[in-house]
Amino acid sequence: MTRVAERVRTWVRRRLGVRMRSALAAAAVVAVASVLTGVAFVVAARFILTGNVDQSTSQRAAQVVGALGDPDPASLIAVMRPSPRDRTVVQIVDPAGRVVAASAAIGGAGPISSLRPAPGQTRREQRRLETAHNEWFRVAAVGATTPDGPRTVLVAQSLDEIDDGTEAAIGALAVGLPVLTLVVGAATFLFVGRTLRPVDAMRRQADTITARNLHTRLPVPAAADEIAALATTMNTMLDRIEAATAAQRRFVADASHELRSPLATVHAGLDILAAADLPPAARANVTRMHRESDRMARLVADLLLLARMDESGLPLRRADVDLDDLVYAERERLRAERPELRIVAHVTPVRVHGDPHHLQRALRNLLDNAARHAKSTVELRLARDGGTAELTVRDDGPGIAAADRDRVFGRFVRLDDDRSRSGGGTGLGLPIARDIVAAHGGTLTVDDAPGGGALLHIRIPA
Repeated sequence: MTRVAERVRTWVRRRLGVRMRSALAAAAVVAVASVLTGVAFVVAARFILTGNVDQSTSQRAAQVVGALGDPDPASLIAVMRPSPRDRTVVQIVDPAGRVVAASAAIGGAGPISSLRPAPGQTRREQRRLETAHNEWFRVAAVGATTPDGPRTVLVAQSLDEIDDGTEAAIGALAVGLPVLTLVVGAATFLFVGRTLRPVDAMRRQADTITARNLHTRLPVPAAADEIAALATTMNTMLDRIEAATAAQRRFVADASHELRSPLATVHAGLDILAAADLPPAARANVTRMHRESDRMARLVADLLLLARMDESGLPLRRADVDLDDLVYAERERLRAERPELRIVAHVTPVRVHGDPHHLQRALRNLLDNAARHAKSTVELRLARDGGTAELTVRDDGPGIAAADRDRVFGRFVRLDDDRSRSGGGTGLGLPIARDIVAAHGGTLTVDDAPGGGALLHIRIPA
């Protein structure tokens, strides 16, 4: 049972929002409170009405007892006559249980109660009377002493009016309580919704905040309440995040900019050493250092580009660009750098409006990524599909799992040993390529390549 209750609570928390949970909770509280109040009201009302009946029967019995001592028989007949406003019957019973006198409504009937109190005492009971269609009556039995001996005065009054009043109250509660519950639930739903409007506005605004618009702030409600305090706290947090991010971007940009000159000097020195007459071992070390300095220069350039993109977006110098010319140029470059690979290109002339330098950089990043992980073949395809330029780069390497196809575009992300530092990658090529494509209004995605491997797909408006 505990597990079932926990599952129900979990399902409710997941399926129902704050507004609906608040409305249901308010409706449940009102329903329970109304039911308890209604029950208490009905019980109290019936208790009070029953007390009034007891008081009325006691007064009537006292009148009958007083008439028993009156020598005038007319007084007894008068007090035993039923009142037109109630249904009350009277009997006078002797100790043997014989009915000495009775109201006309029950004339000839036996005793209406078996109670026989001592003189001066009063006893009560509630019972059905067969002489009155088996309805419920409240009976008061009073013992009296008369010149003819002890007598018992029995006065019974119908509870029909009390029952009718109780049924009417229960019917009114049965109709009113559900209506009240629904009204309270609906009102709570509406009022909580109005209360949460500032929260929803904050959520929508927060959903638009990215690393490139950290200056945006959440709207603060005019009311000085807890929601306004939350918005103020969140904006203060955004101030700190913006300051820290700006400092980090400045550091990356400054460091990348300052590293370019030393790296150029190191690269020039390595070029001089490579031209010198060195022993084979030293020449191999110079070649390795030259390769690492090239890699470091690319890393610094990528970091500087990312810092500029984060700070002010990607600056584009738009012009008409023949993508097929870029594809052919990068194919020849890759063939020269990686002669062991088979580079295949299927190209249809496509022209786009964009920045040729950045588009070439995105294509180069994709080709370098494919070349690092390809076993033997890298394939390029360029075609036009309606108003879209479709460019795909496929390799026959290990491929990218479906769960990692979004994560692979994160900065400095490497998935496994096959896509690691040993291949020369920095983990920045794909993020930069995606940012460049996005700046041109396109998309860059990863799909399954036919026959295995990774297939990177660029779509840009043609």
